[in-house]
This record gives sequence, structure tokens and C-alpha cells, in this order.
Amino acid sequence: MVTFKPKGIYYPSILILKDKMQVKLLKKIVGHVAGEESIKIVDLLYGKKDINEFLIAKKLGLTINQTRNLLYRLSNLGILSSIRKKDKRKGWYIYFWTLDILKSLEILEEKISLEIEQLENKLRNKKTKRFYSCKICGVEVNEETALLTNFICPECGEVYVLTDTTKNVESISKEIDKLKRELTFITREREEEQGKQEKKLSRTIKRIEKKKKDERRARAAKRKKEREKEKRKLEKKNGKNKKKKDKKKPKKKVKKILKKKKIIKKKSSKKKFKKKKK
Repeated sequence: MVTFKPKGIYYPSILILKDKMQVKLLKKIVGHVAGEESIKIVDLLYGKKDINEFLIAKKLGLTINQTRNLLYRLSNLGILSSIRKKDKRKGWYIYFWTLDILKSLEILEEKISLEIEQLENKLRNKKTKRFYSCKICGVEVNEETALLTNFICPECGEVYVLTDTTKNVESISKEIDKLKRELTFITREREEEQGKQEKKLSRTIKRIEKKKKDERRARAAKRKKEREKEKRKLEKKNGKNKKKKDKKKPKKKVKKILKKKKIIKKKSSKKKFKKKKK
């Protein structure tokens, strides 16, 4: 019975195989850069974050100084990243290490691309040029070098024999094809990892922007509340002042009326006095 697997869905077996392939590639680059003894670091750090350097030393069966030398060598290439924390009890600093998968894949991609380029140059030479070898010493030289020594081996004096490069060409071609397949897989993995990191970064940026917006809104709301509070205070103050003014105003009017009445009375009294004199 044939089972249908929709596109874009990863099944557990495929994911396990994918992880194994990635671990194998990471081991290859770590071993190439830091030596065979450092390969175990990949198993310890793959898929994990911030691993204690003392735990790494214990698992590797090395002293802390030997472990640090390995870790620093890989760190200088950017394969590993670390954070430093102070031990509150002992007072010294401890480093916690994380494997940078993207950087490792980039280095491996670059290395394999260089290998393919070198093999292609070698293949081109094998196809276009003649090569001679010594049967006793097993040394192979190109035609120009053979001409300089009159086709005689300078080590043993044996005459050079023309080399059949057919087998050599086939093996180099196979090696190039193998490396190209490997490079395709690494490129795909690197692009995938890059995509993951870009998405993670965009999520982080969005989260930070959202946090900033919320903080700005909170500050604006706080300022608005403070302004409204001040406004209410002023309104209350102004209201009280108005009430006081309203209470005082009638008195002033009464005073003014009284003054007017006095003036009128005075004027009328003066007129009467004048009439009497007459």
C-alpha cells in the first residue's frame, strides 16, 4: 500500500535523518578546524544552549585548561559563542557555550566549494596535459618537469613512463560529484538555518517595537491623566473664585447705590439752601 505524504510536512524519521546529517557535517568542520579530539563537542552542544564549560571538560575527559583551548579555537572562527556569568558562591567567572550552526555551515560550505574548485582544476589538467611517472619511486610529474630531466627520474635513474590518466579522471569526477551533492545539502541547510534566524530576529524586533509602543501609550495615558487632574484642580479653583466674586459683587453695587444716593441728597440739599438765600 502506497502512503501519500503531503508536501511541506516533516515526519519524525525524516527529521531524525536530517539532524544526523547536520551533526555529521558539523563534526566534519569541527574536526577539520580543531582536531579529532574536539568532535565530541558537537554531540554535547548540538541543539542546546549555554552549556557550562566545566560540564564540557568532564564529558570530554580533559582538564579545564585543555577544554578552554579547544573552545577558544572554535570561538575564534565563530563556530561557538559564549556568555560569562559570575559564580556567586566562589566569586570567579564561568563561561557557558553555544554552538553556532549557521556559522559552522557557512565555513563548511566555503571549504567544500574550495575543494571542488581545486579538484576541477586538477581534472582539467589531467584531461588536457600529459603526465609521466616513475615505476620504482611512484612519483608523477607533468611533461614540462619530465623534459627538464630528459624523462629520467632524478631519485633512482629510472626512465619515466607515460601515465594513463583515465582511472584518475574517473575517480576525480566521482569525488567532485560527491562533494557537489554534499554542497547542495549544506547550502539548503544553511539557507534554512538563516531563514530560522531571520524569523527569530524579526519576532524579537516586533516584540521590542510592541513593548516600546505599549510604553509610549502608557506614558501618553499617564500624561493625559495628569493634565486632566490639573485641569480639574484649576476648574475647582476657578469655581471657588467665581463664587467668592459673585458673593462680593452685590455689596459693591449696594455701596455704589448708597454713594449715588448720598451725592443726590447733597445736591438736593444745596439747591434748597440756595433757594432759601434768594
